[in-house]
Amino acid sequence: MSNTVTDQLVSANERYAEGFTDPGMNARPVRGVAIVACMDARLDLHAALGLELGDCHTIRNAGGVVTDDIIRSLTISQRALGTRSVVLIHHTNCGLEQLTEDFRQELEREVGQKPSWAVESFTDVDQDVRQSMARVRTSPFLLHTDDVRGFVFDVTTGLLREIDPSDDQD
Repeated sequence: MSNTVTDQLVSANERYAEGFTDPGMNARPVRGVAIVACMDARLDLHAALGLELGDCHTIRNAGGVVTDDIIRSLTISQRALGTRSVVLIHHTNCGLEQLTEDFRQELEREVGQKPSWAVESFTDVDQDVRQSMARVRTSPFLLHTDDVRGFVFDVTTGLLREIDPSDDQD
């Protein structure tokens, strides 16, 4: 039998389930917040933000950028599951800062089909957080856009730095 990473994860789950008891909670986040963050493995959001199981919805993608699918998840989070606050977290030294939209063209040449999605790469993390905040605040699908805040997580210090949405965008 092979011992792939997935096999190791399944084994870990079996050990976890042995002592698992149903926490008796539903899908509505206790703190009423949805967090959109990068998928980067260095971000342990629960530890960094003092969160417990059931406190929030966590929505992650490459870069933590607000895409149509993020808006879809936030809309469901707010309209069906009661969240009211949105926290956006990008981070320093993000892999998306090294990519360009040329990545899509390279994929198209390799596989013969253009991806339907944008890479959403960026060179200025602060400006990308501002853009993501603007996308959330202007979405017609979201009910609650008055408590939307954006941050950059420093992967070397573990600290959040809040981004002012009104700062100059030069």
